Amino acid sequence: MSTKVSDHVLRRLRAWGVEQVFGCPGDGVEGLLAAWGRAADGPRLVRARDEEAAAFEAAGHAVLGGRLGVCVAGSGPGAVRLLDGLYGAEPDGVPVLAIVGRPPRDTTHRQEADPHALFGDRAPGFVETVTAPEQLPGVLDRAIREAYARRAPAVVVLPGEVQEREGDTPADEFAAVPSGAGPDGRTAVPSEESLRRAAEILNSGDKVAILVGRGAAGARSEVERIAGLLGAGIAKDPLGKDVVGDELPYVTGVIGPLGTRPSYELTRDCDTLLTIGSSFADPEFLPDPGKARGVRIGVDPLPAGTHGPHEVDLVGDAAETLRRLIPMIRGEERGREWPDTVRDNVRHWHDVLERRARLSADPVNPEHVARALDPLLPSDVLVVSDPGPVASWYARHVTMRSGMRGALCGTPGSAGSAGGAVPYAIGAKFAHPDRPVIALAGSASMRRNGLAELITAARYQDRWADRRLVVAVWNSGDPEGVTGETHTGDDAPASPPPRQLPDGRYAEFARSLGLTGVRVEDPDAVEAAWRTAWAADGPAVVEFLTDPTVPPVPPHATWEQVEATAASVLRGDAGAVAELGHGFRAKIQEFLPDREPNRETDPETDPETDPETDPETDRETK
Repeated sequence: MSTKVSDHVLRRLRAWGVEQVFGCPGDGVEGLLAAWGRAADGPRLVRARDEEAAAFEAAGHAVLGGRLGVCVAGSGPGAVRLLDGLYGAEPDGVPVLAIVGRPPRDTTHRQEADPHALFGDRAPGFVETVTAPEQLPGVLDRAIREAYARRAPAVVVLPGEVQEREGDTPADEFAAVPSGAGPDGRTAVPSEESLRRAAEILNSGDKVAILVGRGAAGARSEVERIAGLLGAGIAKDPLGKDVVGDELPYVTGVIGPLGTRPSYELTRDCDTLLTIGSSFADPEFLPDPGKARGVRIGVDPLPAGTHGPHEVDLVGDAAETLRRLIPMIRGEERGREWPDTVRDNVRHWHDVLERRARLSADPVNPEHVARALDPLLPSDVLVVSDPGPVASWYARHVTMRSGMRGALCGTPGSAGSAGGAVPYAIGAKFAHPDRPVIALAGSASMRRNGLAELITAARYQDRWADRRLVVAVWNSGDPEGVTGETHTGDDAPASPPPRQLPDGRYAEFARSLGLTGVRVEDPDAVEAAWRTAWAADGPAVVEFLTDPTVPPVPPHATWEQVEATAASVLRGDAGAVAELGHGFRAKIQEFLPDREPNRETDPETDPETDPETDPETDRETK
């Protein structure tokens, strides 16, 4: 049997270590599909329900697998839907290769789109079309290297007539194993002079904060070491939740609108900020201009116009840069007041979260759902969260412990990432078939991609050594997935009540596929439902009917802003009445006394005055 270009494509992907490709049939990829039919040794084609889900699965595979994710799509509408998923992959900063087909030139397709114009925004570093078989080795290799180097999508357009060509592909070029399959292994390090300047800034600080992102992955021990020397608290951007463990008393949690109060306080009150592997730039959660000094560590130079107090930009690998910087840090001269304040704030926040999770709701408090899950998570679990309101419960209530991994689909509130939780989790499952995975999804996400990708999970579950894939649905009945957003200005306009859609029955749909499905309408049944899902021998959907009026109160919300919400209600925003009540109750929890410390279980608890109620620290007061 003669060998075609499409066969060489699969061979080249195997040489790069690619074990599966996520995609579905479409115009212009018939040659590749035929090659998969002839291939006996992979890479495996995982057939998603549509192209958007395939791109999400490739991104999830790359984020939690630490290697190239590959997806394939046809031309026209298929390519457009692939683009939707790549909008979720790009902000994750991971390598993804998209192979896009194109119909033969001698046919007319009214729905055909120019791939260079279409993908230029999401894959600005590499979009190339293969017009002759001899171009393929170079184009495919460059695309993969660019994806790794830029940590972003790269796109190769492969016309159908090229896929079907025989006998004129240079087989000797394809036979060679790519040099450095994967990242090239080079470790960039900053200059000695810039390291000394950074050390001077960090040594001069009394209140040091550290902000880590996904770029600090693999540098956990170095981050913890320098935090100990500096007496610093550690905040994490939404994409870096698993960089360091949440069980450490000086880790304040995720920063940002859906994050924690201690992280907001950490960066608000610090006089020095060390940013490691993070591009987080929300000015509301960074020190005010002129209030703090700063050092940044990252593999790419600091983008122009980035907000933050960065005087020194250390361009280099996070772990290696920290190893060179740590010997220059003087830790013995630092006092305990700042570290103790950070720990007190973290301890108080945990009590606040516990009280919020116990608040009554109709029918189930969404915070109670996440709070009950946390202690039941397996020690080696991979956690994937939607970027909507569910991300707040993930960021605040899920304790990232040693051995666990976590991923947020894109960035909080990003429309391009909506619907990514279930396909992300499937991609992660193929990267780690021997580990349990959980997807935290909202109603809108399940309607968009989740339901269809349950079919994919049911189809491939026998390929996984550990068949546990739990899909948790916060079913709030909100069609747009935007409940919980709080008015934050006196001139906030009134808005009508959200449009409601018929209630979806996600657990029932799972059962129709032969999967485990549990629907929870009673708060007392939440923990038992979680245990049932984890005990299932295969994918399980556990659906919680949660109260859509329970808002993820922003960590920086003041009483003045809550009062502004009340003013909008008085102006006729009837739909915000119930949410306002829950918002007030949630905010009040920050000012209640902490639980009595248990000296056996909390040996570091210090019964000092709660810092949030100290007027000298500029906290809100009643």
